[in-house]
Amino acid sequence: MFSSHGSHKFLRKFPHLVGLWLKGSTFYCKIAAKYVHSLQKHKHPKPVRQIVPKTKKSSKLVNKRHVEPKVYMRDTITKISNILRYSTWDSAKDQLEGLAIKWDSFTVNQVLKTHPPMEKTWLFFNWASGLKGFKHDQFTYTTMMDIFGEARRIPSMKYVFQQMQEKGIKIDAVTYTSLLHWLSNDGDVDGAINLWREMRAKGCRPTVVSYTAYMKILFDHNRVKEGTEVYKEMLDVGCEPNCYTYTVLMEHLANAGRFKEVMEIFNKIPEAGVPPDKATCNILIGKCCKAKEIEAMQKILEYMRKHALVLRIAVYSEALETLRAAGENDALLRQVNHHLAMENFEKVETDKFMGVCADDISGIDRALVLLLLSKQNLVAIDCLLADLTDKGVKLDSGVISLLIQINSSNCRQAGALIAFEYSVKMGIKVDRTAYLALLGLLTRTNSLAKVVDIIAEMARAGVSLSTHLSALIIYRLGCTRMLASAVKVFSLLLDEQKSTATYTALIAAYFSSGDADKGLETFETMRRQGINVALGTYHVLLTGLQQSGRVQKLDTYRKEKKILQARSCSQDVSNEEMICNLLFAGDFMV
Repeated sequence: MFSSHGSHKFLRKFPHLVGLWLKGSTFYCKIAAKYVHSLQKHKHPKPVRQIVPKTKKSSKLVNKRHVEPKVYMRDTITKISNILRYSTWDSAKDQLEGLAIKWDSFTVNQVLKTHPPMEKTWLFFNWASGLKGFKHDQFTYTTMMDIFGEARRIPSMKYVFQQMQEKGIKIDAVTYTSLLHWLSNDGDVDGAINLWREMRAKGCRPTVVSYTAYMKILFDHNRVKEGTEVYKEMLDVGCEPNCYTYTVLMEHLANAGRFKEVMEIFNKIPEAGVPPDKATCNILIGKCCKAKEIEAMQKILEYMRKHALVLRIAVYSEALETLRAAGENDALLRQVNHHLAMENFEKVETDKFMGVCADDISGIDRALVLLLLSKQNLVAIDCLLADLTDKGVKLDSGVISLLIQINSSNCRQAGALIAFEYSVKMGIKVDRTAYLALLGLLTRTNSLAKVVDIIAEMARAGVSLSTHLSALIIYRLGCTRMLASAVKVFSLLLDEQKSTATYTALIAAYFSSGDADKGLETFETMRRQGINVALGTYHVLLTGLQQSGRVQKLDTYRKEKKILQARSCSQDVSNEEMICNLLFAGDFMV
């Protein structure tokens, strides 16, 4: 058993933890964001039950009590969130002003955490700051920075942090942890390290979450020595490691192929009062699958069986394939995850499958796809779709849409593309949500080569993208020097979709690809077409001209920007310009 100095003794017992040669993954990069102000919960006062003598009450009083139902805070938060989601900002603002509620930090913070559309979230954040008697605090500021960070809007996140500093809002370890996490997630490791040093210089004491998140950042970027020093410092100051900390260490040992040491830690940490949890087991099982470590996998599965822990569907499927490929018995895996091991199908599904007419080939294939889908056997579905393509068998739109969405949600890019290509060859029009799910997967993984084909198919099927999505895709293609693809996407848009934001995105794409002449030409075309020019457009134009050395035209456009800026302060900005400013003007404030 561990003594009262358990952490220090644990380190001395396992010196290999100090000399790790590690290479990271991405799961626990989200630790900081998951913990941001998670302990700050609203506590409702406990009602005191009063003993009232039985007296005859008037019928008027009884009726009055029945008329006034109790309104719970969660219902209020949901109502506000739905207003922001499903109303335009002008309409939402009127509805918010008509609500008879007390606007405090807790209410605003909970609304922000429901993640309404980002532009309306920012408008709501600024609207709240103008309320009489309301003032944003560290919690609302940090949540707003998390929203920008998750959307990879780092300049906007930094701007909110700057406002927080200027207004003298308290900045604690949670805020710093969130910032360094998002900076690292965007690839700015040096910025994250500098922020950590700033936090320490200002006397802000890191928490166990801060230490763990920072260690993860260092290990993921091959700064092993620095990460080890942070772990030692954490122990020296008496900050006890938690399950997430040990998971980070085991994860990186697994990446280095040192599974013997992984299992030593796995077996010992329960004695320190830190038993492995569901997330830890899922991560380690995934690592075992990649390294074909069957023995370690079986030991972890045995632990999960004893402690009633289960695997996520994706990890379960991967483990099942690994065991079968190795010729090992999968009985323990199925025993641990009996809810996923569907040996016997529900009678309804079986009857549905058997009830299909033998002459209806597509009906049988549809039932077979649904059968495999309920078993989460996506690899078999990929093979089946390839066979159906060769035979010319056409499935219905609903099944293909479902396959694209499930593959996309499980990050199976190959499977999602197989289903998409099948729909194209068979002339099947899939749902808009399926197209968007596939576009989201390709964008997140920077696999942009197929994006143009998907948008072209959407245009052929009469399915349109929203303005801000079109602008973001054009801009991302331009940033990756895929200029021809960016131009193609712009050309596929309908005339009414060629707005301020999409034109600005195309201008940014030209400048990012080094074609300043085309960027200027597009800007002039935009003005000739009568498209409104926004502050975001000038921001892109001036930045592009400066980077390309076209200083002779800078003064002219700067003057135009100042004129527009002065005009924007005196009159309302259109929604079209607002979207453009939110996307491309990093210093824009409502």
